[in-house]
Amino acid sequence: MAKGDDALARKRNRVRRKRMRSSENAVSARVAAIIANKRRRKSGKRRGCEGMCFSLPTPDDPFNERHGKKRKGEESADDTEDAADLAKDGNPKKKDANTKKQPPAKAGAKAKSKAIRERAAETEEDRVDFDRPSKFLVVCLNAIRDAMTAEDGGGGSIHGAGDWGVELWRSCSAPAPSDVLDTSGSCSTMEQTAWLVSTACDIVARKERLGMVVSCPFLLYLVPSQEKAAQVRSICKPLKPLGIHSVSLHPGASVEHQISGLKTCEPEFLIATPERLLELVSLKAIDISSVSMLVIDGLKCFLDLNVSEKIFSIREAISGNPHITIFTDPSDKNIATIAKNLLRGKITKLSINDSVSSRSAFVTQHVHFCPSEELKTSKVKEILEQILRSHAKKSSKVLLVAASNKKAQLLSSSLKLENCTVTDDSQGNSFTICSSVGLMNVLVKDRENLAMSDVEEFEIVLVVDLPPSVDEYVEILTGVARRTIGGEVHSIFSNTDAPIAKPLAELLANCSQVVPEFLKKL
Repeated sequence: MAKGDDALARKRNRVRRKRMRSSENAVSARVAAIIANKRRRKSGKRRGCEGMCFSLPTPDDPFNERHGKKRKGEESADDTEDAADLAKDGNPKKKDANTKKQPPAKAGAKAKSKAIRERAAETEEDRVDFDRPSKFLVVCLNAIRDAMTAEDGGGGSIHGAGDWGVELWRSCSAPAPSDVLDTSGSCSTMEQTAWLVSTACDIVARKERLGMVVSCPFLLYLVPSQEKAAQVRSICKPLKPLGIHSVSLHPGASVEHQISGLKTCEPEFLIATPERLLELVSLKAIDISSVSMLVIDGLKCFLDLNVSEKIFSIREAISGNPHITIFTDPSDKNIATIAKNLLRGKITKLSINDSVSSRSAFVTQHVHFCPSEELKTSKVKEILEQILRSHAKKSSKVLLVAASNKKAQLLSSSLKLENCTVTDDSQGNSFTICSSVGLMNVLVKDRENLAMSDVEEFEIVLVVDLPPSVDEYVEILTGVARRTIGGEVHSIFSNTDAPIAKPLAELLANCSQVVPEFLKKL
């Protein structure tokens, strides 16, 4: 049987290698390299850059002594571009055809272990589009969805929480991020956790692309129980192939086992119960001082378990100002006080469900009775004086909502007393009330020209003329104080508002607010 061309070529190569290894035909390594280079050139299998380019002197190597080669500790610019492509494509396993294969110990190394690269180019944060999620965020969400679908078929609803997730991603990823307070329920859902950890992955990838060193752990996720820790860990597990390693710390495992595990890895995400975490921190098994994101999942559960002081201890152990996300049930009034002590900066309130009680959490509603329309102006002055006394030694912003532009102008002119100074406003509907007890900035708007962006910036809103439908009142109520924890909505109820008395009373009862006696009688 005739031999093929491949078999003949292998035979010729064996003979050639045997001839080269013989003592009489042995050559030096330099000559062997020249011969091998000549053979590659004749066969057309040389490297793409061989013989086609030359290196130029650089400020680091002015005499070109290194011939364009980098030192061992330096990193090529191509590696920087590859890391950027990985952050975009979300596939860290994909390598170029000419990339040298790394040993197993180095193949899983993160970009955080590389030297800090100085880049004089424009940073990516100036070019981030905050109107839509990044590609890597979608890759992380799809990885979690596929894993959850394979387990129990429940991963298909992750993208259903897209509106909530995009708002969360925008709040966390903005150049000036704001803390997040979610009042949807006692703890986060699977969809909310998936969006949260994917957002953290996206932030890590962007920081690594910019050459920044990412601290470990980057995300600290506090849970009230071992069962919740296992649930969050299962959601984070599909992110491991993308370069994000997570560790769960809870009383279900021994301290010695967890200490030995922490010595062998540096997790980006740390899921822990407060008791076990503080125990490991006291033993110096882990350092949480450089945590960048802190998640408190179930603040009311922690309060019921009497571990709220441990939450504050963990917060004090973190240096700097980490981004904080809190999931809680707003039914307990003490939650607002604890949340104010934890969230010290600008916040964004979110809710994944459409219930009015969740969307208007921590907003107090007051309904005042006025028998006639003629007495509303004096009633408004009385309410403003009450607000001034209740917010003594504090500058307050109050929005007055009137039925029409004409009523808004009349109300604005009638409220300008001797102790009021008009600010720079072309229409004259914005003024300041100066008093010995405090300062109040008042803005008068009509319902026709009222935008929700105007309502969100105010902690106190006074609805002078109730709308004919409770739905319009709900729209104002759910838009108040979106950037702060607490808020107030005052409304004046007159005899002409009798048709909405019953639905208004039901709304107050559903939101756990005090229902006035005059509404019950109507």
